[in-house]
This record gives sequence, C-alpha cells and structure tokens, in this order.
Amino acid sequence: MTQKCTNSLRGLALAIVVATAAGLAPNNAKADARFQNWIADFYQTAAQSGISKATYQKAFSGVTEPDPTVLDKATYQPEFTSKIWDYVDSRVNPYTVEIGRKMAIKHARTLDLIQRRFGVDKSILLAIWSMESNYGAVLAKDERLHYVPRALATLAYADPKRAKYAKKQLIAALKILQNGDVPASELTGSWAGAMGHTQFIPTSYLLYAVDADGNGHRDIWNSVPDALATSANLLMKNGWDTGKTWGYEVVVPASAAKQVGKTHTLAQWAELGLKRPSGKPFKEGDTRAMLKMPAGTDGPGFLMTGNFFTIKNYNASDSYALAVGLLADQISGYGGMQQRWPRPEGALDITEKFELQTRLKTLGYYSGDVDGNFGSGSKAAIAAVQERFGMQPDGEPSLSLLDALRR
Repeated sequence: MTQKCTNSLRGLALAIVVATAAGLAPNNAKADARFQNWIADFYQTAAQSGISKATYQKAFSGVTEPDPTVLDKATYQPEFTSKIWDYVDSRVNPYTVEIGRKMAIKHARTLDLIQRRFGVDKSILLAIWSMESNYGAVLAKDERLHYVPRALATLAYADPKRAKYAKKQLIAALKILQNGDVPASELTGSWAGAMGHTQFIPTSYLLYAVDADGNGHRDIWNSVPDALATSANLLMKNGWDTGKTWGYEVVVPASAAKQVGKTHTLAQWAELGLKRPSGKPFKEGDTRAMLKMPAGTDGPGFLMTGNFFTIKNYNASDSYALAVGLLADQISGYGGMQQRWPRPEGALDITEKFELQTRLKTLGYYSGDVDGNFGSGSKAAIAAVQERFGMQPDGEPSLSLLDALRR
C-alpha cells in the first residue's frame, strides 16, 4: 500500500471518529474523504504546471478536510452589498486617516523611494494598505487568516462558482511555495487567497511581487517595503498616470444628471455646469474623466480620471476605488468630502458615529476602539443605553440616541 493511500485512510478514519463523536450524519465523513481524493487527483494538474511532488506534499501536509469558514465568508462581500456611505465610513474616517499619517512618517524613506521608482502617489499606497489589512494589523489576528492552499482547495472543491478561479490561484500559490519566497507555515491569506500586507492573490503576486528591501525574497507578509512596492508595481504596470489625481468630487446640476457614465474632458464638464464644492477650478482641463454618482442622483457626483480605473485593477468595485481615493486625499492633508450622502432620516454620518462611540465609552458602556465601526461590542452598549432611556433596545446607532446622550 502506498504512503498516499495510508495517509488517506488514516484521515478518513479520523474523520469518521470525529463525525461519530459529534453525532454528525455519515455523509459528512464521506465529504472529507472526497476532499482528500480531490487533493490527490489535483496533483496531476499541478504536475503539468511544474509543481514537484515534494512541494505538493509539503503544501497539503496535515490538510484533511475543507476550511468551513471559507465558504461562509465567500457569501459576504461588503464592497458589493453595503450602502456606499456605510462602506466609505468604515474605511475613510478619523481613525484610518490618523494611522495613515503616522505610517507616512514612520515609513517616509521607503515611501519616497517607492514613489520615485514607480511614479505612484505614496498616499494611494498607504490607502490601499489601510483598506487591505488595516496597515498590517489584520496579519496579527490569526483567527482571520487562512492557510492559502487549504482555502483555495476548499473553493475549488466545494464552490462551483469560484472553482475555476480557485484552481488557477492554487497552482500559483504552489509555485510561490516552490520558489522559496515564503515557508508553508507563512503562506496565509484571506478566504479567497489574498495574501500579505497588501492582499495579493497568488497570480498577481507572481506577476508583480518586488524584493524592495533587497534581502533576496519577495516577502509581502513580513516586509512593508516589499508589500508597498508590489502594490506600486501593479498600479504602474496597469497604467498609473504619474502626477495625476484619481478624480474630483463635484456638484452635479440637474441638467447634467443624465450624463452619468459618460466621459468628457474636465474642461467640457465645467462647461456642462459641473463644479467642485470648493469652487476651485479643475486641474489639467484636457484630462478625460467619467461622471459617477454612486448614491444616485440625490447624492454627490465624482469625476473619475484614468487613475481611478487603474485602482480598480486591485479590486473591481467602484466603492473600493472611491474609498482608496478619498482616504489618500485625507492622508495627504486635503479635506474630506464636502457634500453629504443621502442617508436615511436619522442615520449618522461618520463624525457622529465617532461621537456616539466616544460618549458610550465615556459613560463606561463600551470598552472597544473608537473607530466608527459598530460591531457586537458597540451594539451591546447601544442596546443597554437605549433600555436605560426607555427606547427600543435594537442596538442600532441613530441620531435620536445621540441626541439623547448629548442632553
């Protein structure tokens, strides 16, 4: 009997014991066996792409069952489901701006070198770093990380919608391991295989990874210079226009609302009545830009230049690219948005969200970070205060609750 068969049988036996002890249905044990068979069968595909048997065995050593949390997370992608104002609030706020400015000082020399080498605005790189891993803080939280080969094998095996993507990324992840840039123990990432400080999927890593610190390894997991340079390399190679902005917030007259999705030069947009809330003129009037109104015609407009669409090579969501641009502007010292989103009546803007959390903390109801994000801790605190005030304790932030606290 081969070692591969022996390991497979041992894994199956363990799965059956665990399933029996937990009172699970027998078909769950069979599912584990099928997953192990899938891994064994996939080696032929990997081998055709140059993956050695030793690399493959190293990659899947100890992997006996799918990662159940991967499939749960695959159903939730906030950039495509959240309201634009909630999405931007959670990513562009006093907390992310403050940390970004501190990181700009801490890594000033590295950022300057990267900006000169690749021509990409360093504030854009800081904003991407914030968006992707909270300036690396996520990497310190083991419970949010996944072993990449297992996560991708899970998607390839159990998610028909993402199977093709996952197989391609799994081959790329195995190549990374085989190249020796990172040991298997550190080949961690998101549920979809995005890795390191700036969350590169394996195929993008192979295309764009840079050894910026000169230690002989392209290490986006542990080296901030490598991670930021890798992001800059991706943007440069996808058409970043050095010295140009990503876009402008604009006031859109009703007469121009039908122009959403159309592209003109900035000078032509000005002739159509679009203007910046500050009243300042557009720079580079011959630059072409597309009008977008992500909250509909009741909300603010944005003229997106080519760099906005280059950012979308990182993440295809308009919400993502907009948040990167807005955060980069604030890290650089420019003002934030001047127009309000058309939020539902009674909803809080980001300044009010911070104020509510601060007041809850001052009163001793909340002990977490004041970051504008309302997770379980914030909602429990809100419910307790609502009950104290005789309000419906639904745990949801609202202007009425903030007004009650102010009084």
